[in-house]
Amino acid sequence: MDGKLSWNMLKQNQQLKLLQKISPQQIQFIKLLQVPTATLEQRIKEELEKNPALEDGQMNYADEPRNEYEDLDRKDEEEPKEELPDTGLEDYLAHDAYDYRTHLPSGGSSDEDDFEAPVVQLQSLYDQLLEQLHMLDLSEHEFMIGEHIIGNIDEDGYLRARGSMDPLKAIASYLAFRQNVSTTVEEVRMVLEKIQGFDPAGVGARDLRECLLLQLRRKEQTPTVELAIEVLTHFFDELTRKHFSRLRSRLGISEAQFKEVYALITRLNPKPGDSQAIIKHEYIIPDFLLTVENGKINIRLNSRNAPELKVSRSYLDMYTEYKSKFKKGDTKTKETLDFVKQKLEAAQWFIDAIRQRQFTLLNTMEKIAEKQEEFFLSGGDERRLRPMILKDIADEIKMDISTVSRVANSKYVQTDFGIYPLKFFFTEGIETEDGMVSNREVKRALQEIIDAESKRKPLSDDKIALELKARGYNIARRTVAKYREQLNVPVARLRKEV
Repeated sequence: MDGKLSWNMLKQNQQLKLLQKISPQQIQFIKLLQVPTATLEQRIKEELEKNPALEDGQMNYADEPRNEYEDLDRKDEEEPKEELPDTGLEDYLAHDAYDYRTHLPSGGSSDEDDFEAPVVQLQSLYDQLLEQLHMLDLSEHEFMIGEHIIGNIDEDGYLRARGSMDPLKAIASYLAFRQNVSTTVEEVRMVLEKIQGFDPAGVGARDLRECLLLQLRRKEQTPTVELAIEVLTHFFDELTRKHFSRLRSRLGISEAQFKEVYALITRLNPKPGDSQAIIKHEYIIPDFLLTVENGKINIRLNSRNAPELKVSRSYLDMYTEYKSKFKKGDTKTKETLDFVKQKLEAAQWFIDAIRQRQFTLLNTMEKIAEKQEEFFLSGGDERRLRPMILKDIADEIKMDISTVSRVANSKYVQTDFGIYPLKFFFTEGIETEDGMVSNREVKRALQEIIDAESKRKPLSDDKIALELKARGYNIARRTVAKYREQLNVPVARLRKEV
């Protein structure tokens, strides 16, 4: 190359990447923030077992002299402070060993904060199906197939096709090419049939017809049930198009018999994965206690949110003792010092995270109560709810929306008129002639209109929009459709009765 370097050899590429890193302390706070009071005790117990430098004591660490621990690094000037490397949030969560879905505390004091109320808790469809899968006598190979099938069942409870490929073929192909698990479509079908026998009835169906048939086949096979199965098997299209006269003629049955069949089919659940189908009853512990006295709202945290934790005095003394004995080159003592120091720092981080959790929880709940003051002062009148979104509270407490979301998730407030999940207070706003109202109020009005309609001539979304407008709620037809779907109300055609 005649002593010259080519341009390609000198060419350099620069890439600017923005990577979000978060410290272990921040990660600990984030994870503790999303833990409800009901599982905080278990989480603290795990930390106490894991870290001997953390103690459960009568004296709160806030009342304990801190100078001895705070000066650990200053006493060790010849030894540079060893900082823990920052960890990416997603990497940390992926390798986290803690599971916050634990049992509720079994013990408790006689304090009023130990109040527990029977509340309906939602269990994820995936968890419920996986529990039932474990109960089957399956080979390891079949269990792997079943686990993958369950992972592909959507929130409505269906195993739907993705693209043009049949879901069974898609699962067999995925297992073969991505998991190196050799299987056939027939094996996948056999496992799916077992899953289709799980609760809730109809789960694992590949379309609406199969979903309804799965439910009918579990019922006692009466003449009406058998007729309903025949309708869904051979005349599903006619049924969905409401060709009732043609159906009665082809089945050779009377109008009364057809009404029984139709009533039976319409009572089936078209969305078995819907949360209403998979509820379980548990006792929950409210995270906040809200009372109203003389027109003033008072809020306090459940006392279980304020555990008495402190850094172990014996570990502090141990650090001081080994520090005084340490000599340069003494590897064994250095390793001990590093271990004790790491445990002390971890204990302090955990205590600080608990404190920060307490402050953030209380600050957030106070702002929610401030925004929804009329609701609480009225004794729970939903018409008094103000439109409020996560950003409204985030702006007030000067924290990120994701932080408010973590506080609102799985947290409850106990009032004199009931227990409410915090998510209850976050609603969209709809503009009316009298100002902004909560979409919860609009949904109630929409439900009233549908309940009062003639079932022989159900109202279309356009007509419902006109009815709402007459009541002062000026919303578009597409908004009516959205709210109707959120209320699990079918379209007018499917609400029609014989």
